[in-house]
Amino acid sequence: MEMKGCHRNLKSILLYKTVAVMDLCLSSTQQPGCLGKEPRTPGGWIEAEEGTLQKDGTGGPPGDSNEMEPSLHSLQKFVPTDYASYTQERYLYAGKEIVIQESIESYGAVVWPGATALCQYLEEHTEELNLQDAKILEIGAGPGLVSIVASILGAQVTATDLPDVLGNLQYNLLKNTLKCTAHLPEVKELVWGEDLEQNFPKSTFYYDYILASDVVYHHYFLEKLLTTMVYLCQPGTVLLWANKFRFSTDYEFLGKFKQAFETTLLAEFPESSVKLFKGILKWG
Repeated sequence: MEMKGCHRNLKSILLYKTVAVMDLCLSSTQQPGCLGKEPRTPGGWIEAEEGTLQKDGTGGPPGDSNEMEPSLHSLQKFVPTDYASYTQERYLYAGKEIVIQESIESYGAVVWPGATALCQYLEEHTEELNLQDAKILEIGAGPGLVSIVASILGAQVTATDLPDVLGNLQYNLLKNTLKCTAHLPEVKELVWGEDLEQNFPKSTFYYDYILASDVVYHHYFLEKLLTTMVYLCQPGTVLLWANKFRFSTDYEFLGKFKQAFETTLLAEFPESSVKLFKGILKWG
């Protein structure tokens, strides 16, 4: 199977259809999360006791014929939602083959164009960004590709997303970073705009970089997203935001982003309509 920084033809067709559905259907009152059948557990995730997953993979994600290492089992806190359409997609970044478990049944279980653009930028500017041992938090990590690449490049990563995404996110992170990165990524729940001081107190948590990719699209939580971005940034924090620009609301968000952050356009990817911005929070 060909490894790539871009999608295969079949996947591109599926993603195009998913985006079309997303554009039409994200008028619900829920924060963007799960598409398709209802989750089988409250919130779409299960918190697993250590050692409850079987060595033969029972209780693990569908579609994975390989046994998970016992150490991976013991670290897996969340079990991926039982989607029927998981696929294994391969990417090559930082000299490493990365295998991502994806499903078009969930917006948060698909690698979107902004993620691959951000991975490319991180890979090409590792020394300039000084990623070795840098403390990074990713907003809306989805299936985890960006967090995995940042970890491979030496960063201390905290990957965050909604509860129903955490199982697949942690599974992908462990499969691709366990025993091969200096710092094992952490997975945390982050609901935009909610309990920020309680879950991420400024006195305890400081990040050199906040990463975000394709978090802006047609949904009703853009104000909460911006609030979250502003909250997580402290003096010295750099926010890297990559996004495919699809709708007028994307540009409206960019306008508000520029009001809160000193903004620099770092790169453009015309083939995918992705723009990558650097933001430094304005103070005073």
